[in-house]
Amino acid sequence: MSNRVREAFKKAHIHVNMLRFMELYEHLDSNMSWLLDVLSDLIRFDTVAPPGDDYHPIVDYLIDVFDELGFETEKIVMPPELFEQRCDVPGLVGDRVNFKARLDTGAEETLVIYTHLDVVPAGTGWFTDPFDLTTKKDRVYGRGTADSKGAVACLISALDAVQACGSHRYNLEIVLTTDEEVAGYSGLCYFADSGLIEGDYMLCMDSFSDDLIIGCNGTMTWQATVQGRSVHSGASFLGVNAIEKSFPVIEAILAHKKEVESRESSIPASSELAEFGVTKMRPMLNITIIEGGVKENIVPEKCVIRGDRRVIPDERMEDAVAEIERVFESLDLGEGPKLEWRFWMGYPPMRIDPGHPWVSRVADALETATGSKPKLSGAQYSLDLSYVVNVTEIPSCAYGVGRQTDSNPHGANENVTLVDLKHYARFLVALLTTPR
Repeated sequence: MSNRVREAFKKAHIHVNMLRFMELYEHLDSNMSWLLDVLSDLIRFDTVAPPGDDYHPIVDYLIDVFDELGFETEKIVMPPELFEQRCDVPGLVGDRVNFKARLDTGAEETLVIYTHLDVVPAGTGWFTDPFDLTTKKDRVYGRGTADSKGAVACLISALDAVQACGSHRYNLEIVLTTDEEVAGYSGLCYFADSGLIEGDYMLCMDSFSDDLIIGCNGTMTWQATVQGRSVHSGASFLGVNAIEKSFPVIEAILAHKKEVESRESSIPASSELAEFGVTKMRPMLNITIIEGGVKENIVPEKCVIRGDRRVIPDERMEDAVAEIERVFESLDLGEGPKLEWRFWMGYPPMRIDPGHPWVSRVADALETATGSKPKLSGAQYSLDLSYVVNVTEIPSCAYGVGRQTDSNPHGANENVTLVDLKHYARFLVALLTTPR
């Protein structure tokens, strides 16, 4: 078969698929207001982490919803002693509550669908209430619309459509967990280690609609503490100013930052980053927190500098740590100050075979739903999915709702377009079902 005939056959097949899915899509479109009601409910639940102290209500809500859809549901709380041992992240309190649901359809294969329920703090600069879903023109605004409660609402809408006028292609395991945003030992990590994730394939909805994600950066947090000596500022020469002595540390990290960020991965970067001149995944080294001093007339005795390192799949986490350690070891701060450092390992980097049949199956569903073939790329951010891939080796990829730059996830006025919500629900339907 020639390439031209093969391409024509493929286009005809897509057209037939579109006709077969029209009833399902019409069901989704007619229930768009219900999808938005579900999303509005989800946005109102306080799942900000840290502290992540009120996860029970949203899980109870989801249990009711998925019970109605015919799933067997379960609330799973991570043992407190395990959480204290494995998650060394300050500010987290309360039960670490997670949700799991299963639908046995008698299919030969099982699909695991995952995303997280926690969100980052709202911050400032919003022109709407971040926890009250607001529609303006063609967009909805609220914390979690893109990352990633919007995907949960689309999933519920898609499952409702399949129940009404489709038939399931897979047995389903729905895993909606917490604490992903704190980059510690998340609920998903606990599920993976406890054997609670079982399936033939996995779709991570914690992503964006720009591309189909087949890789992501790992993340590691570092901290450097400069210890000085506190005295009255009127006689500051008698003390050691920890803030002033921290400047060489900052300068050394910034010099290392240039070296780190000159590298690039073999995996293409998100198409949304092309306008910034980024064509390949890149490692990152950031200074994100500086804390020091208690009062203007007291020489500060301590300055704490914190940041993170994003590790591309072409690097090793332990090498990234060793590089920063060498930077600290090479510093001479003179007499008086002491420098201490420590590291927290987050999620590892991830690389997925772009030629795996599961990636092709997800790409085909996207093409059926949107009419265009997705680009395969890597994500600059980090995912707890990578922990699962390392533990379980389940074939996986990530695709979510919203846009990496346009939706402003983690920022003020986080939003997603109504079109992207509709397309994402259609994609899930195309992936999950064979129409009756």
